[in-house]
Amino acid sequence: MFELYFKKVNEKISLTAAEEELCKSFFVYKKLRKRQYLLQEGEVNKYTAFVEKGVLRSYTVGENGAEHILQFALEGWSIGDIYSFITGEPSKYNIDALEDSELLLLSKPAVDEMMLRVPKIQQYYYLQMQNAYVALQRRMTMNISQTAEEKYKTLLAAYPEIIQRVPQHMIASYLGVKPETLSRIRRKKL
Repeated sequence: MFELYFKKVNEKISLTAAEEELCKSFFVYKKLRKRQYLLQEGEVNKYTAFVEKGVLRSYTVGENGAEHILQFALEGWSIGDIYSFITGEPSKYNIDALEDSELLLLSKPAVDEMMLRVPKIQQYYYLQMQNAYVALQRRMTMNISQTAEEKYKTLLAAYPEIIQRVPQHMIASYLGVKPETLSRIRRKKL
């Protein structure tokens, strides 16, 4: 169950078998069925989630009822509302499963304790935060400077498997375009 998590960790830092075993004790394993929520708007985000299997999305719902997708998380990715997780304030986001999913959850106290007992893991989470910040900057730049077609090409180049696993209308929401626009782009590409 932890193979993918430790594969990702060991790409950045090197943990001993004993440190890996200790880290395992801090996680809570959770299964989500398709369409089941991990987090709903108004709740405090008590866990960060590492996706061992499945696909999740983070989104908000506008006043008109339209969904605005901020993030997808496939196997090997983490997802959560970091602001709510750190501050304890209610989340403005929903996180749900697009497929039956298996997650490794870490609470804030568990993260803090794990970092105390396995100091090397601090470096991993520091690198994760750096990568998340870089991804956020790239996403913002993409949204303000690229055409709809360029956004779609950028997404496919980075995550080619996503169009097989995520419905087209959700990809359109993530890119900030109407589904009809994405359909036109896809037809043109074919």
